[in-house]
Amino acid sequence: MNRLLALVSAVFMLGGSSARVVKVSPGPLIRVEGQPVSIRCDVSEYEGPREQDFEWMISQEGSSRTKIISSFDPGYSAASLSKRVASGDISVVRLQDNEVELKVAEVKSTDAGFYWCQTPSTDSVFSGNYEEKVQLIVIPNTLRVASQAPPPVVAEGSDITLSCNVTRELTQPTYLSVTWSVKRGTSSEEILAFGPQGDVVVGSKFVRRYADGGIRLVPGRNGVFELVVTRVTTSDDGIYECNGTEWTHEDGGRWVKIVESKKEIGTLSVTPTGQSLSVKVSPSSPLVLIPGNTLTLLCSVSADNLPALALEVTWLADGRDIITMERSGVVISNSSSSSSSSSSGGGAQGRKGKASLERTGAGEYRLGVRGVSGEDGGAYTCRVRAFVEKGGRSSGGGGRWHMAAEKTSAAVTVKVTTIKPSLSLTLDPVLTPQMTADPSELACHVTNITHLPPGGRLAVTWEHASLPGGTDGPPTSQPIGSLDAYGNLIPVLPYSDRMKSGELSLSRVQPNTFTLRVLHTQEKDMGQYVCTVSAWTLDSQGDMMQSSEFRSSALTVRWDAKRPTLNAVAKQNREASVGGATFEMSCTVATENLGEAGYSVLIQSQDSLQSTVRTIMTLSPDNVVQHGGATDPNRRDSLVLTKSGPAEFRFRLAGVQLSDRGFYWCDITAWTKLQPGQTWTRATSAESNKIRIDFQENGPSFSIDIQSDTSIVFPWETAKMECSLSVSGSSPKTDDLVYEVRWFFTRLRGGQVTSQVASVDRFGVVRKDARNSSSDVSIERKDTHTYLLNIHGTQDSDSGEYHCVATPWYLSPSTGAWTQAAELISNRVFLTVKFAVWESLKLPLLYGVSASIGVGLFSLVLGLVCAQCCCRNTTHTPRSRNKLMDLEMD
Repeated sequence: MNRLLALVSAVFMLGGSSARVVKVSPGPLIRVEGQPVSIRCDVSEYEGPREQDFEWMISQEGSSRTKIISSFDPGYSAASLSKRVASGDISVVRLQDNEVELKVAEVKSTDAGFYWCQTPSTDSVFSGNYEEKVQLIVIPNTLRVASQAPPPVVAEGSDITLSCNVTRELTQPTYLSVTWSVKRGTSSEEILAFGPQGDVVVGSKFVRRYADGGIRLVPGRNGVFELVVTRVTTSDDGIYECNGTEWTHEDGGRWVKIVESKKEIGTLSVTPTGQSLSVKVSPSSPLVLIPGNTLTLLCSVSADNLPALALEVTWLADGRDIITMERSGVVISNSSSSSSSSSSGGGAQGRKGKASLERTGAGEYRLGVRGVSGEDGGAYTCRVRAFVEKGGRSSGGGGRWHMAAEKTSAAVTVKVTTIKPSLSLTLDPVLTPQMTADPSELACHVTNITHLPPGGRLAVTWEHASLPGGTDGPPTSQPIGSLDAYGNLIPVLPYSDRMKSGELSLSRVQPNTFTLRVLHTQEKDMGQYVCTVSAWTLDSQGDMMQSSEFRSSALTVRWDAKRPTLNAVAKQNREASVGGATFEMSCTVATENLGEAGYSVLIQSQDSLQSTVRTIMTLSPDNVVQHGGATDPNRRDSLVLTKSGPAEFRFRLAGVQLSDRGFYWCDITAWTKLQPGQTWTRATSAESNKIRIDFQENGPSFSIDIQSDTSIVFPWETAKMECSLSVSGSSPKTDDLVYEVRWFFTRLRGGQVTSQVASVDRFGVVRKDARNSSSDVSIERKDTHTYLLNIHGTQDSDSGEYHCVATPWYLSPSTGAWTQAAELISNRVFLTVKFAVWESLKLPLLYGVSASIGVGLFSLVLGLVCAQCCCRNTTHTPRSRNKLMDLEMD
C-alpha cells in the first residue's frame, strides 16, 4: 500500500506540477561606494497565492549568511543591519506580486559579497529552486572631472574650445563617458556625449551644426576631451557644463551608470558684431577739390573678430549708392557717366565722375572718383554689412550666412572749388643771443588765413643769408631746412648734421606758428633770416597739393663777439702738518663770455719753484680720471680728484710723505661743443695759485726696561725675566711697529764678556744659541711691547747677569717705508741659583739609615733560622769516593 502511494505521488509530481524558478539581477554587479544600489528578484512557476514573499541574506568570504530584510517579517533583520533597515538605508520594495527590489541608499565597501534572494515555499510539491544569489562588488569613488574655462567673453564668429578631463582609477572593468551641455536660465540642453562604447550622441538642437562641422570632438590623452564650437553666435551664450560618467557592462548587454560627476566649465558671453563693429572714413574733415582731380576716400572697418566676418561694403553719396563690393569680392557700380543730370531714379544719376572700389588691406576699402566736377560734391558715407557663416569651416558652410550687423560711417563733406587760400607772415625773435654759444630762437607767425579748406595744411621753409659787407661779395641766401605739409623735417646741407645732433631744430609749436631754434649759436650764424610758408590742400588721390606760397620779410640776427676768459682759484681745505696726514685743496672756476662748457683739470706739482713740473692727476671734460706719469702706482688709492660742484674741483692726497713736499696747483681748461655729439673744442685755460706742502719728520722715541720675578732660584726651577719697551712722541699704529729682541748673559757681575742666550727677530722667528748648561730657554711675546725670557730647569751654570737689547722698526708715515730706530740696551739683573746642602742630603741620609736597620734585622733573623736547622741535622754524610768532581766541590 505504501509503495502504491509513493508511485502515485511521483507520477503526480512529474506530470501535474511545474518547478519553482527564482531569479535575481545578472551579476556580478559592480557599484561605486556611496551610490545607491538596486537588486531585483522575481519568482515564477510557483503554486499558491499570487503574492509571494521574499527574504534577503548576504554572505561574505569566510562567513556565514547574514539576514538582511524580509518582505513579510519586520524582525527578520540581523542585529548588525537592523539600524540601517530602520533608518531606510536598506529597504525592500515590491514591484509586482512576484517581484521585489532590494535597495541600498548609500552602499559601503563592507556591503560587498553575495546577496541571496529566498522565497518561502507555497507549492504543494517541493521542486525547482527557492533561492538565488548574485555577487556585489563595491569599488571606491575615484571619478574625477576637471575642466578648463573658455574665455568669458568672445566675439561673434570666433571659435571656442570646451576642454574636459575625465579620469578614474581602473580596478574593475568600468567605462567612461563625457557629456557637454549648456544651461540657459533653468533649462539645460545637451550638446554632445561621447562614450561609453566610443559612440557620439548629439543633442537634437545641434545635429545639423555637428553635421556641418560647426561642432567637432577632439579626443586627447590621459582622459582629456575637447569640444570645439566654431563660428559662435549670440545664441551660444550660457553656462557650459561637463558631465563625466562611469559605467559598467553587465550580463545581458545592459549598460549601467554607476556614478557621475558634473563640472561647470564656465559662463560664455558672445559679443555681438554690431557692438564692436566700427566704420570710419578718412579723411574725416571736409575736402575741397579742384575740378578734374580725383577724389579718394578710405573706408576703415574694425571689429573684434574681423577675419571671421564677410563684409559687404557700399559707398553712398547724399544717401544714394555709388558702388558696392559684395562679400564675395565682386564689385557692382551704380554710377554711369552717360546718365542724365536728372536727380530722379535709382543709383547716382547726375554724377559725372567714374567711381572705382578696391580692397587695400584687412578692413580697408578705397573709393576713387576720377575727373570730379561740381556735381560730385556732397556727403559721402560708407555702409558695411557684416555676415557670419553658420556652418563649420571644414564643411564650406553650405552657403548658410546670416547678417550679424550693419553700420554706416559718419559723413564727410566733399566740395569742388577753385578758390586759393591767402595768409600773412610775421617773423619775430624769441631768444636773441648776447654772445657766442648762447641759444637763439626765431618764430614765424601765420595770420589772416582765408580760404584754407578743411584738411588744408601749411608748410614752412627757412633761409639764411650772411651779413652784408663781407669779403666774399654780396650775401647769398641758402636754405636751412623745411617742414612739409605732413610735418616731416627735410634738412638741407650744410645744416643736416646740426639738425641730426639736435643743435638746430625746426618745429611747429602751434597750428599757425613755426620756430627755428639754435642751441649754441656760432659766429657764422649771424645774418638775415627769412621764412616761407606754403598752403597745401588734398587732391582727389588723397595727396597734398600746393595751392599758394608766401614769404616773410628778412630779420637780422647779430651780437658782439667777445673772447671768453677763465679764472681759477685754489684753496687749501686740509693742511698736512705731519707725515701720514691728508692734504686736500679745492679749485674754483669763474668764467666770462663763455656759455655752457666742460672743464678738464690737471693737478700739477713741483718740489721748488725752479724744479720740473710734474702732472699728478687729470680729469677730462667727460669726468674721466687718469693718473699722471709722476704718480707712484702703489699710491694711486691715496689720490682722489673729483668734481664737487658745477665749477669746483677737489684734490685729496692721503698719507703724505717727505717725497710729497712741494707746490701744488690746478691747470684748468674750458671746452665747448659746437653741436651735441661732436668732439670738445678748446675755449680757454688758466692756472690757479700754488699751495705748498711743508712739514718736518718727527719720529717716535723708545725706552727699554728689564724686570725679573725673583733674583734667587733653586736648581730645576724656572726663572722669568721680562723685557718691557715703551714708545712716546708720534706713536705709530700697533700694526706699524715691531721689535727685534736679543738676550745676553754675563757670568760675572759687571763682566764685559757676554754671550747671547736667544733672540727673536721682527718677523717673530725665535733663535737659541748653544749653551753649556742642561737647562732650556724660551721667549714669549706677551704683547706688542713686552717680551718674556724663560729659563727652564735652572742649573748652577745659569747664575749671572742678564740683559736685553731691542731694535724698534716702525712704518714711517712720512716715507711710507719701514724705518729702523736706534738700538736700545736695558739695565742688568743678576740671577742666583742657590744650592741647599741640608735639602740635598736629608733624603739620602734617611734612605741610608732605613736600609741599614733593615739589613741588620734581616741578618739576625737569618742567623737564628740557620742555627735551628744545623742543631737538628746530626747524621754524617759519607764523602763520595767515586767522583772527582764531588771531591773538588768539597
